[in-house]
Amino acid sequence: MGVKGFVEGGIASIVAGCSTHPLDLIKVRMQLQGEGHAPPNLSVRPALAFQVPAAAGQAAGAVPVPPPRVGPVAVGVQILRREGVAALFSGVSATVLRQTLYSTTRMGLYDILKQKWTDPATGKIPLTQKIVAGLIAGGIGAAVGNPADVAMVRMQADGRLPLEQRRNYRSVVDAIQQMARQEGVASLWRGSSMTVNRAMLVTASQLASYDQIKETILAKGVMKDGLGTHVTASFAAGFVAAVASNPVDVIKTRVMNMKVEEGREPPYKGALDCALKTVRAEGPMALYKGFIPTISRQGPFTVVLFVTLEQVRKLLKDF
Repeated sequence: MGVKGFVEGGIASIVAGCSTHPLDLIKVRMQLQGEGHAPPNLSVRPALAFQVPAAAGQAAGAVPVPPPRVGPVAVGVQILRREGVAALFSGVSATVLRQTLYSTTRMGLYDILKQKWTDPATGKIPLTQKIVAGLIAGGIGAAVGNPADVAMVRMQADGRLPLEQRRNYRSVVDAIQQMARQEGVASLWRGSSMTVNRAMLVTASQLASYDQIKETILAKGVMKDGLGTHVTASFAAGFVAAVASNPVDVIKTRVMNMKVEEGREPPYKGALDCALKTVRAEGPMALYKGFIPTISRQGPFTVVLFVTLEQVRKLLKDF
């Protein structure tokens, strides 16, 4: 039964990850907007700063006004115009590896813990134990899949850089090899603390919410156990997961994407330093950059994930 849970979760996760990859790419590009345009020691939000003419600002040593932020549709159109349709699937090989390592692990472990903690008499498990199971499974899964996560973020972000600054990884394997060779093996776990924290939040909120909402719908007789119930519960779970994880996801994306050059101080000393610099330079709401594509991706991802999972379970129920 334990192995079966890993197989079912892995298949569903890979299908969901590949089908929603373009939305994930747009989310990453939006999360990197504004990075590097304001000084880390800025103590007021940009919205509160006085606007000055460009010439006067330069004469007084003022900070250049950052480029305007654009929404998910505009980001998607920019990618299509500048990089072509294929660019929407930049880093998809890393997504496949990430889902194979991270999601397969978390889904399988969650299934094992849920079965172990289920009350034999009632066949139910309390919400608190579902959340704990999600936290444990998500943390372990993230630690296993972090190298693929770093590679995926870098491959997705590469197209926004000038040609001379691009990393030009050919595949996820090439990305991991280059990182290990040029930056050391430890670079494969860059941002791992944020990855683990995010994964714990996502897994606990996503899987526990899905199970709880599905049980509530069935218990109250709102709908029968079928596609409608699965879609409703999974979309609600996706919304909960997006709200809980977006701030951590923004910091994770920036830490993983930063360039560390020999002899120069890295842009961020760690996750906390990145969070402080982001908030000081761009305001607290910068932590919710990319939220629209996050929920736009998290909703469909969770729907595809659980609908596929339910179908795979039906196919493998006799094994």
